[in-house]
Amino acid sequence: MELAQVSQIERRMRQRGILVLSVLGILIIVAFLISMNTGFIRLSPLDVLRTLFGSGTDKERLILFDFRLPRIVISVLIGAGLAVSGCVMQGISRNALADPGILGINAGAGLMVMLFISFYPTTAAAPVFLLPALALIGAVLTAALIYSLAYKHHEGLSPTRLLLTGIAVAAGISSAMIVLTLKLNPDEYQFMAKWLAGSIWGTNWKFVLSLLPWILVLLPYVMYKAQVMNVLNLGKPIATGLGARVSKEQLLLLAAAVGLAASSVAVSGGIGFVGLIGPHLARRLVGPKHQMLLPAAALTGSLLVITADTLGRWILQPSEIPTGIVVAVIGAPYFLYLLARSRG
Repeated sequence: MELAQVSQIERRMRQRGILVLSVLGILIIVAFLISMNTGFIRLSPLDVLRTLFGSGTDKERLILFDFRLPRIVISVLIGAGLAVSGCVMQGISRNALADPGILGINAGAGLMVMLFISFYPTTAAAPVFLLPALALIGAVLTAALIYSLAYKHHEGLSPTRLLLTGIAVAAGISSAMIVLTLKLNPDEYQFMAKWLAGSIWGTNWKFVLSLLPWILVLLPYVMYKAQVMNVLNLGKPIATGLGARVSKEQLLLLAAAVGLAASSVAVSGGIGFVGLIGPHLARRLVGPKHQMLLPAAALTGSLLVITADTLGRWILQPSEIPTGIVVAVIGAPYFLYLLARSRG
């Protein structure tokens, strides 16, 4: 009877998870359609439909295909990448406040991107495709620094020490980036100010193509490791007893999380809190099992970023509010709420 009840509960949770994923997918499609109709130059739904089927004017095709669609696709991709990255970091560290932005991974990737674009143009094809790789180098170096500072030989890796070390390293890197901006010319300074605020600056198809391979490779890999993450959540002694190679799996998953965060930051700027909010909202909706949690986090992150980007383009037309600021308006209070709960 007890086994039957457990089986029934799991079946209900699976059905609920499928329903939640379906609803999130529909909401993303709705946000996608609204975003295509949002901008300084307004296109009605009928204009968008005609343009999608090849009947629009040259101006409408330029607006939709060259400006809006690449930005919307990038919003969906970086939302999924940052949210899954945060979900993995929370899982392997067993720290509810772990997030690539809070831990300084985004700052490390951003510093490398900033150094690169300060000396080389980003309009050429080769530099655009190099940006995710360069961001990955910065993110890996930052992750290694944080790990080495937070790890103690006899105590291991403390979640609280990891969080505090990440915040300190992120603050130091952000300060260095601000100092570097003082040496930029006015055009470069304006660009970096928008980047630091979380403005999605890679808004053409070259940036989509530079980001897409990372998402297509790393997201399926993380989804494949869902059962391993469930085992790791049981704690190191139990996971080891069940045959999991804990240290190796943690390292591989951390590398995947850093790669997702770095490649997303390379084209999105300093957007924070997505890796914190997405997994938490998904966990409330579908529960802690990673088979459902990871795809739910990806969809939640995509919905959050595309909604924030659409609101940022709509609220103060013809000006824009950087996407990172809109996300921070939502994320900062939620972070304080989680911090208060963790202390309690």
